Formats: sequence, structure tokens, C-alpha cells
Amino acid sequence: MIFHWLEIIHLDTKIAPSQNILTVINNGERRVGGFTRRGLVPKWSSDIKIAYKLLNARAETIVEKPSFRNSFKRTRCVIPASGFYEWKKIDKEKQPYLFTMENDKPFVFLGLYDTWRNKDDNSLLYSSTIITTTPNELTEAVHDRMPVITQDNNVIDTWLNPRNEDTDTLRSLLIPYPAERMKAIRVSSIVNSPKYDVIECLEPINSL
Repeated sequence: MIFHWLEIIHLDTKIAPSQNILTVINNGERRVGGFTRRGLVPKWSSDIKIAYKLLNARAETIVEKPSFRNSFKRTRCVIPASGFYEWKKIDKEKQPYLFTMENDKPFVFLGLYDTWRNKDDNSLLYSSTIITTTPNELTEAVHDRMPVITQDNNVIDTWLNPRNEDTDTLRSLLIPYPAERMKAIRVSSIVNSPKYDVIECLEPINSL
């Protein structure tokens, strides 16, 4: 199985899978932010390593999958970002591209979170996953999936509302973002190494 390893840019800091990332939820009274580990660990899981298989959740099956369906109903979140990377296979190489908003403003990923309790020491782990959908006209040149993203406060309010259990309404939000509101740049392969978080990760080689 091939997992979709999406790397994202949060406030110009590169975040790789398994690292902690700022996550926003609605606690029933207001929006609050905190850090979660990328890669969902459902509360019923017996092994934390499941997170590497649950870095992303497919919009098409999110309601049916046991790993995601409870979080979809009760613990939805958004993850602020300023960009994300995808890789295009060219011959035997993988060329990274950085996707951002056309207006250069931050956006959010729609996601899910959960809380897992370690039975050995009773500690809690907060983890999250990003939802993906079919690509738009811009991203499909690089990858066959794209994250569900938005800059629309109405979408964010609907998604984060803990009292909203209307499956059809929630699923209607999980669509490709308009390609004309995004841009893509080809960036250095230095991005391919999680240990590098330098300005070269953001500098264009040439446009897509």
C-alpha cells in the first residue's frame, strides 16, 4: 500500500509526518488551539504505530472507515498552514512542488483529531489527520490527491461546530479547492529530507 505523505508549511516551518502541529478545535464554547501529532491514533488502538497508516483520511470513505468515522462525527479540527508540498514522479526522480494560495494568505486543512491514552503510564496523546480529496486542475499535474483546504470562515465554522452531525452537510465541504485561487512552484529537492527546514525549501526553481 502506498501512503500519501503530505508535508506542509506552517508559518514558514516545514512539518513532516509524526511531528507536532498547531491544531484548532471547537470545545463547545469557543475555538481553542493546541498541538497534535500528525498521524491519527484512534482511542481504541492498541499500537501507536498505527499513526503512520493514518496520516491522511480519504474524503470518499471517511464515514465508513472504523479509524475515522467516530472522529468525523465528534472530533473535527482544522490545521492552519501557508502551503503544502507534493511530489511529481519524473523518470526515476521525484520533483517537489510547493502549493500556496494565490493571495499568499494562510489557509486551513480540514482534519480530524483523537485522544489516545497510554496504558503503561496513563499519559494522553493528541493526534490528528488531514482529509484528502480528488485533485483540482492545478494539483492533478503533480498528484492524484489533494488536501481539503479552505479560507472560508463559514466553512470553518460549519466544520468545527461540535453540534453539527449532519453527515451530508459535512461531506459537502470535502471538495477540491478552486485551482484558480492557488499557485504552484517547483522547489529544490532539499525539501525531500525532513531534517532541512531552510529558506531554500520555499524558493522557486520555476513555475509549474
